[in-house]
Amino acid sequence: MTIVRRTDSATPRASPCSGRRSGRGYADRVEIVVDDLTGPQIATFLDEHVREMLSITPPESKHALDLEMLRGPGITFWSVMDGGTVVGCGALKRLDARHAEVKSMRTLAARQRSGIASMMLEHIITEARRMGFTRLSLETGSAEFFAPARRLYQKFGFEYCEPFADYRPDPLSVFLTRTL
Repeated sequence: MTIVRRTDSATPRASPCSGRRSGRGYADRVEIVVDDLTGPQIATFLDEHVREMLSITPPESKHALDLEMLRGPGITFWSVMDGGTVVGCGALKRLDARHAEVKSMRTLAARQRSGIASMMLEHIITEARRMGFTRLSLETGSAEFFAPARRLYQKFGFEYCEPFADYRPDPLSVFLTRTL
């Protein structure tokens, strides 16, 4: 898999990587790129993500980061590109020298259950190890809407845990973690 750094809204040039086969399609010929979050396409994709989370979860229980927060220190953000189209994304937020958090996992609705999310999560886990982290945690919703995400995280070895970092107990959130 080739990872490229995208520094503007132009389509990045890189060798495509092969995804994994899923029951409903392929995540073939897509690439994962480090994204500086300056392009209009990713801005729209993330705005849709935040709006969707707010339609499901009250503001006090929404933990999705907006574009400006994702540009903050200690966050690495990747876009999954199919040609010039963003079809998924994910981020890694440094909590401390050994602990990081998975943030902003999203797949384009038309590409859900095609392997994009698995490819992105596998990439985040690999990158977290490469960066020297020994623990990876995340927060996601407890509602039925989030059940596919919870199953994905469990498939990759995440287990339920108590709130971590600055999170507090919330009946609308669940927390998962795994060692690396």
